[in-house]
Amino acid sequence: MSERVAIVTGAASGIGKAVAETLAGGGDQVVVADLNEVEGKEFADRIGGHFVKVDLSQRADCKRLVNETLTHYGGIHILVNNAGFQHIDPIEVFPENTWDKMLGVMLTAPFLLTKYVWRTMKTRGWGRIVNISSIHGRVASPFKSAYITAKHGLIGLTRTAALEGGEHGITVNAICPAYVRTPLVENQIADQARIRGISTEDVVEQVMLEPAAIKRLISPEEVAALVVYLCSEAADAITGADWAIDLGWTAR
Repeated sequence: MSERVAIVTGAASGIGKAVAETLAGGGDQVVVADLNEVEGKEFADRIGGHFVKVDLSQRADCKRLVNETLTHYGGIHILVNNAGFQHIDPIEVFPENTWDKMLGVMLTAPFLLTKYVWRTMKTRGWGRIVNISSIHGRVASPFKSAYITAKHGLIGLTRTAALEGGEHGITVNAICPAYVRTPLVENQIADQARIRGISTEDVVEQVMLEPAAIKRLISPEEVAALVVYLCSEAADAITGADWAIDLGWTAR
């Protein structure tokens, strides 16, 4: 298909930026959705896309993002739910407001955006929704209760939406990366060192890479390549799946 329109959330940095850049490089019109106005707008201008400033913890902003995309481009073919953030603390001291915001951004917002793009995709008889979950959508680690709850829930949303979308030409899949070299992960290293009382080097070696068969961090571009495949006609028969890019994390 040509002249496709894609919304990518959290697209000003990390995985979202790589996804948006790769889709734009393939000829898609990309809406860069992010809270960071300065970097988001500069990046959108560079790839020939359209920037929308959104706070995905706010339901009104989720609806505004979809409406502005429809107004600007006239349609939506692809939705990539990528935006997220991390907070690391034991359950007993985990901030309740942070729990609410994390689930809002990483679980409620993907549901709302899926709901709001559904009608236009259903009418067209074609759509691609890719949810960026995490290896922590499959397995758990300590001190990340909200993140892991949201990412597990995102896989459940993926499967349910896939069942509802199949007859309408809408495929819905999730990607579950292990640690990707992004600002979010770089920030986690220091937090993990604080919580566990170990050095940042030991966090990378003993926490992030110890369970992996391949001892390196993943690049955002590797995740973007899978997103592009799942949005292609070649992936027309793939839906309801959670794809691991996990360096062998779950092979044990």
